[in-house]
Amino acid sequence: MQCVGEKWSVKAYFCIFLLLVSSISSAASKEEIDARVDSALARFYEEVEFGRSLAAKSEGILVFPRVVKAGFGVGGEFGEGALLVGGEKVAYYNTASASIGFQLGAQARTQIVLFMTADELERFRYTDSWEVGVDGSVALIELGVGGDINSSSLKEPIIGFVLNNKGLMYNLTLEGSKITKISK
Repeated sequence: MQCVGEKWSVKAYFCIFLLLVSSISSAASKEEIDARVDSALARFYEEVEFGRSLAAKSEGILVFPRVVKAGFGVGGEFGEGALLVGGEKVAYYNTASASIGFQLGAQARTQIVLFMTADELERFRYTDSWEVGVDGSVALIELGVGGDINSSSLKEPIIGFVLNNKGLMYNLTLEGSKITKISK
């Protein structure tokens, strides 16, 4: 793709976005992902009061310890993580999404997805790529007004949590995120 010499088109914004993302995130080794996943889970258990007990009830836990979102007109996010089943890392994945609109800057966050039923976990594991909102709906647990957690979503078959450096985040969506299995 040639980026030089073009007007500020979507293609030019996309080129700038690619440069931003490539400078912020690079493919991690299996050992680096494992260490980050372990750290992210420990933080999740510490910060989300019922996180450990909910994870114990789940069939599988998909952890993306560091999802970087960057944008300059055109934006996107990327992260790598692992799927844990029975406490063991059984596969590695990346997540990616793109967006268009006013945005400038970069941020990082942790995403944790709990598969609460065996059917949903199997449906996820045996597809080449899985898109949130298309292949499965993720009930995002949000921090509400006054710090309350939307507990009605805890009964859904797939539950998601997003944390930043201040804790559980609110008013977010994982819709449109594409999750793809990778070799590590």
